[in-house]
Amino acid sequence: MIQRGRGARAALRGAASPRSEGRSSPSRPRSIGESEQHAVAPGLSKDGRRTIVLGVTGGIACYKSCDLINRLRDDGWDVLVVMTKESKAFITPLTLQALSGHQVFGDLLHPVAGWDPIHTTLAERAALVLVSPATANLIGKIAHGLCDDLLSCVITATEAPVIFVPAMNDAMYRKRVVQENIALLTRRGYRFVPPTRGHLVCRTEGIGHVAEVETIVSEVRRIAGGSRQRAR
Repeated sequence: MIQRGRGARAALRGAASPRSEGRSSPSRPRSIGESEQHAVAPGLSKDGRRTIVLGVTGGIACYKSCDLINRLRDDGWDVLVVMTKESKAFITPLTLQALSGHQVFGDLLHPVAGWDPIHTTLAERAALVLVSPATANLIGKIAHGLCDDLLSCVITATEAPVIFVPAMNDAMYRKRVVQENIALLTRRGYRFVPPTRGHLVCRTEGIGHVAEVETIVSEVRRIAGGSRQRAR
């Protein structure tokens, strides 16, 4: 459940949680509303680790988000997860909450008291935004400035680099409109980790299989080590 208000920024700046499964864990995940005493610089957690916002959209490739979260945390990232409504049909928020050590965000319009919108709070906290898997729908929305859920609002509001990891049927990926949207976003400064050839959910083989976790993590390292050029 998403909450807003003065506590929103506090929770997102909270103390870091355990970095991988099997290590000591907190009694409960940190949630919005928990207070802190000291301000934290944008892009960093309270203990100085970099913060990455991981967007998860609806597709069978959601299952790789579990391994991706573990690898990112092993690489020193504090991971905040934003799920679309459709992604929750493939993997539960509880699973990603347990792996990330944070509550999972997803509801843009949950009515609570306060005035710090969650989408801008997440956007400001991010040193980098990674969307994996990224559907044709999400890519098209960002290309045309549509913001109708939490994830699309975070992506549009952030000043941090944004990386998309497309995953879809090969016929969809090859469609002219999808390729034009990818080209448009690339010209605007967004980054892409392209899909690979592999077995697809429709029992065929083609280009559209989500990139391997190590390939994604390597690209995150490359982008994080370079400039923080803002997507236009």
